Amino acid sequence: MKEKLDREVIAMRAAKELKFGDYVNLGIGIPNLCAHYIPEGVMFHTENGALGYGPLIREDEIELADPHYVDAGGKYWRPVPGMALFDMVTSFAMVRSGKLTTILGGLQVSEKGDLANWNTGAGALGGTIGGGMDLAVGAKKVIVTLEHTDKEGRPKILKKCSYPLTAQTCVDLVITDLAVIEVSEAGLILKETAPGWSVEEIQAVTEPKLIVAGDVREIDLE
Repeated sequence: MKEKLDREVIAMRAAKELKFGDYVNLGIGIPNLCAHYIPEGVMFHTENGALGYGPLIREDEIELADPHYVDAGGKYWRPVPGMALFDMVTSFAMVRSGKLTTILGGLQVSEKGDLANWNTGAGALGGTIGGGMDLAVGAKKVIVTLEHTDKEGRPKILKKCSYPLTAQTCVDLVITDLAVIEVSEAGLILKETAPGWSVEEIQAVTEPKLIVAGDVREIDLE
């Protein structure tokens, strides 16, 4: 079986989209991991009320964890000089301002850039949408990270989402364990492929027809 990118590598590739001066909200799951790879001059935001925080604390550093310093996904992070803490009313004003970039997790993305990323099942997260809808429509750029297929090998990038939508036509870029795909008015543009994977193999696990960029290349993390 061909090797796919792991979650850490997806996060590394997503972090490469960020540039000096960006303010970035990180969603739960793969997006949280981007905090390990903070580009110079980028400030991370979490909707429970922090801006400019440091990298996440890994499991082997748990003795450094402070329960006051946790993101919206329950991950501990390091405080750094210059960071700010504030209430959630202020935080969501930032979320809806059109000034943030957001990196979100996803369950499904449609060819039009519709996003489904909330859980309607049982359990603690069942039936909740959280701040995802605000982030999807309030950010200036929406990057979605996810595995390309589900556990049964079915595509998560679809002609039309079958799960309840978080927001319509909101996604700008999709980064999966197989590809980097740009959402455009013309359709989904395949920009980068995972090492060892052909365009044809990626198309076979993608429901909509992909537009292959003229300069399509392998994903490069250097």
